[in-house]
Amino acid sequence: MTASEFSHSIKDMTSSLKPFAMKLTKDVEEANDLLQETMLKAFINRDKFAEGTNLKAWLYTIMKNTFITNYQRLVRRNTFIDSTENLHYINSSSNITHNLAFSAFALADINKAIENLDDAYRVPFVMHFRGFKYHEIADKLQIPIGTVKNRIHIARKELKEKLSVYSTNMN
Repeated sequence: MTASEFSHSIKDMTSSLKPFAMKLTKDVEEANDLLQETMLKAFINRDKFAEGTNLKAWLYTIMKNTFITNYQRLVRRNTFIDSTENLHYINSSSNITHNLAFSAFALADINKAIENLDDAYRVPFVMHFRGFKYHEIADKLQIPIGTVKNRIHIARKELKEKLSVYSTNMN
């Protein structure tokens, strides 16, 4: 295959590669860059393509590997190297430390919220939390299994509302 034929063949594949680039990057500009880099690498390495094999699969592999390499490079760029004697590697964006006081307050609030649930919801919820299966709870409380599921769902919903202050702090 001549360079011109190869160039024409890979150009025909760009429309099917673009959605894959978008899926990987989730950004239009980054997808365009990834597509361009993939095409450049494919053209530079055209001698490594075995004629008669699946060109589309070969291009997808180049794109996936290029994306992974770029991602790893980005992660390394966001990692600081501590030059102290112990030589610790610290990833700047992924570690957050909370002190135990915050956890103690949260646990106290969770327990208080559970205690304030109506008995009809609290009892099945606590039983399920302790490991009872829905049918075991239904048998023990002598209520239909659908009612058990509904009450546990309502209890979770109420707890989620009452404890919503913690959802923004824990992310």
